Amino acid sequence: MKSWCVSWSVVFVVTPLWAGAPIAKIQSMLVKPQVLCGRFDQSKLLTGFKKPMVSSGRFCVVADKGVLWRTLQPFPNTVRLTRDEIIHLQKDRVAMRLTTKQEPAVRTINGMLFGLLAGDLGEIEKLFEVDGSIRDNTWSVTLKAREPALTRVISSVALEGGAYVKNITINEAGGDRTSIVFSEIQMGDGAMNSDEAALF
Repeated sequence: MKSWCVSWSVVFVVTPLWAGAPIAKIQSMLVKPQVLCGRFDQSKLLTGFKKPMVSSGRFCVVADKGVLWRTLQPFPNTVRLTRDEIIHLQKDRVAMRLTTKQEPAVRTINGMLFGLLAGDLGEIEKLFEVDGSIRDNTWSVTLKAREPALTRVISSVALEGGAYVKNITINEAGGDRTSIVFSEIQMGDGAMNSDEAALF
């Protein structure tokens, strides 16, 4: 499960160390609603394979509650993340639960996910060197892992967006590459359907 999260996970508190990157401006461009949901389309290209593995589904971020990642195609799969645990759900049953006590890396992984999807750049800046640029109403950011534990897994991460993150490209240390595109973004109480709300 940890490798699954790293494969698609991977925006920042502003410090003088990153004065060269327009982080404060990018942070101000990002919306931070209580509830944000949308569609994701993911493509993962494994080293040695010509065709990528493709999947799609829905995600929801609820402030102070967690992240729901529901793969709908090609196979249904649901993962719920909180600050302290990762839960793999099969229908209404908990198939697997991984807590920070069992695996300390869970807090790091989930912190990245919360930061990314909720527009909290402070979480990511603690773990990555940041280089960013702004053009018109869009921005792009490149992240390079600072911690040795992360550099063994993630080579770099590229993010693009405007009011929210629209594209993520994760280059893994082993050569695999994951691309995620977010679309059909909705915010507010009506963003979640009843099934998703029940999973929180």
